Amino acid sequence: MNLRKMKVGQANKKIVVREYRLDFGTVQVFEDYIVSNFNEGITVTLERAYQIIGISEIHFRDKNFGFISSRKNSYAVDPTVYDYFRQMDNLKAYAIVSRKEIDMHNFKIEKMFYKKEMKFFIEYENAVTWVKRKIKSAK
Repeated sequence: MNLRKMKVGQANKKIVVREYRLDFGTVQVFEDYIVSNFNEGITVTLERAYQIIGISEIHFRDKNFGFISSRKNSYAVDPTVYDYFRQMDNLKAYAIVSRKEIDMHNFKIEKMFYKKEMKFFIEYENAVTWVKRKIKSAK
């Protein structure tokens, strides 16, 4: 009888703790980070940012976390939003994931408003790895 070792599961499997379906997109909460996927053509206003901040307070009130903005769709961000994100002391990593050249250009502008460490990625998995590393080193 030939027995093979079976993998029961991946050690770093990413499990969605909670998913929020908002009028402007979805926000997925993982153990130590949030991933946003906003709808095509929307503007991330201060009012919408408050919803995201509220979600982060529910799940990460006393815990460091990261934020990954998945830019599959094209949308605008009100730059004043970054003033509020920047004030969140437990937000330790902010990543943007996109393959679009326009998002790479916009990133440079967004980074000037955020004024804390923010990084651009083409591959989602690289963003997750970076965010997790930043959170771990912030402890």
